[in-house]
This record gives sequence, C-alpha cells and structure tokens, in this order.
Amino acid sequence: MGTPEHHEPVLRVERGQASDEELAALTVVLLALRAGGAFPGRGRPVNGSRWWRPRTRRAPRSWQ
Repeated sequence: MGTPEHHEPVLRVERGQASDEELAALTVVLLALRAGGAFPGRGRPVNGSRWWRPRTRRAPRSWQ
C-alpha cells in the first residue's frame, strides 16, 4: 500500500480549533459506534422493533 499524496479530510470542524488528540478521540468514538459497540447491555430487543420502550414506561397490569 502506498501513501496517498493528497487526502481529503474525513472530519470537518465547523467552529473552533480541534487538536490532534481531540480528533483522534472523536474518530475512536465514531468507529466504535459504527462497529456496534456503542451501548452494551442496554436491553433492547434483537428484532429491532420500532415500538419498543423501556420497562419504566409500561402501563400497569392491574389496578387492584
């Protein structure tokens, strides 16, 4: 693999000045999100239902 002579920036900072360390940290987070390791153990169903809600929002089963 050769080294590219000209490369397009993958990330663009709209305001302010991002340091190399900040860009590296952001890149690691974005790659982790893309790999699917974003939020382990959240308990979301595997089927990907759009109507899934956490247990805290369920209606009561009995009013007694």
